[in-house]
Amino acid sequence: MAVRKSLLCILIFCLGTAFAQAQSKKQQQLEEQRQNILSDIQKINNLLFKTRGERKTVLTEVEDINQRISAQENLIRITNKQANLLTREINENQSQISTLREELTALKEDYAAMVRKSYKSKSQQSRVMFLMSSTTFLQAYKRVQYMKQYANYRKKQGESIKSKTEQLQGFNKDLITQRKQKDLLIAENKKTKTKLSQEKKNQVALVASLRKDEGNFTKQIRSKQREADKINGEIRKMIRDAIAAANREAAKRAATKNAKKPIAKVSNEAFALTPEATALAKSFKNNKGKLIWPVEKGVVVNKYGKRQHPQFPNVTQNFHSVEIATAKDARARAVFNGTVLGVVQIKNANKVVMVAHGEYITIYKNLATVSVQKGDKVSAKQELGTVFTHPITGKTVVKFAVYKNTTEMNPSDWVYRM
Repeated sequence: MAVRKSLLCILIFCLGTAFAQAQSKKQQQLEEQRQNILSDIQKINNLLFKTRGERKTVLTEVEDINQRISAQENLIRITNKQANLLTREINENQSQISTLREELTALKEDYAAMVRKSYKSKSQQSRVMFLMSSTTFLQAYKRVQYMKQYANYRKKQGESIKSKTEQLQGFNKDLITQRKQKDLLIAENKKTKTKLSQEKKNQVALVASLRKDEGNFTKQIRSKQREADKINGEIRKMIRDAIAAANREAAKRAATKNAKKPIAKVSNEAFALTPEATALAKSFKNNKGKLIWPVEKGVVVNKYGKRQHPQFPNVTQNFHSVEIATAKDARARAVFNGTVLGVVQIKNANKVVMVAHGEYITIYKNLATVSVQKGDKVSAKQELGTVFTHPITGKTVVKFAVYKNTTEMNPSDWVYRM
């Protein structure tokens, strides 16, 4: 019965340890997420709220506050998850401590019984008499082995008690640390909630002023959207033209090698890839989700895709690229090895650089200056130019897009932790 109970305790302890390790890994992941959000909040403060004297429009100010509110809400959510997980870990620790205490009590009782039994027969004379009373040599040998095994068992019991006591002390120490961590997280969450409450009050006041002139603001937003769609149309045309030009060159080279073979019809929708370009495209695809950011430091202020405007639900916005706020004079950089497909100046959009990676194209918009030209081979992290800073708002925003031939893709799926 005692052996069965001991085995049950060991099983419970092992299961509890495995569960604790899984929770500890989850806690590390949550802490990593929390640190990333704190880093984002720091970037938002540095890049969007760096100067009190900025001449922002009310709409721009509301958009910037939205960024900070969203980040703070994420921070509260992750911190709550951490606190809840710590509560479960504390409860699990307490359960394991109870299990260890029961096991330790049983071990001590067993050890005490052995000590008492040993004490009663501790004299050398008793041991000799025990051996001499053997009827055969085999029985005497077995009795010697028994005494050795009994002595070893006593030693192991003593070591086990010591080990369990140390484990118990370790669990108690962990419990104190976990409770302190939980208290710190709860205190931090209270501070964040206070900041969030004030931020939302500021937002409500700004949104109220927007509502007074809703018609004018919606007109501005729709005008900007038409301009963005027009620019995107021009970029798509440039991509098709670049593909057609590249394919014509490829067809000419093929015709030179085989003069009798007729020139194939040129496509302007997909690249005719060389073996080298095919390998580059495969490498680019294999790095999906791992590409570097197009600027060294930045925070996403507008995600890719179509959605309703947060303040004016009757207005739909469609972002063809991801918009990243960065520091003044920041350098745009290539996210992967490739060849510059084109450098253009689009009206109302500043300069644009297109880089081909086989059949994939990355596009860097809103550049003030450019340091590469068409045909240049570029490597990951190589500078392409400086990002334009708006003279009124003081904002420095690069617009980054990814295409597969002429098909738009979501840049956030490609860039690491976007």
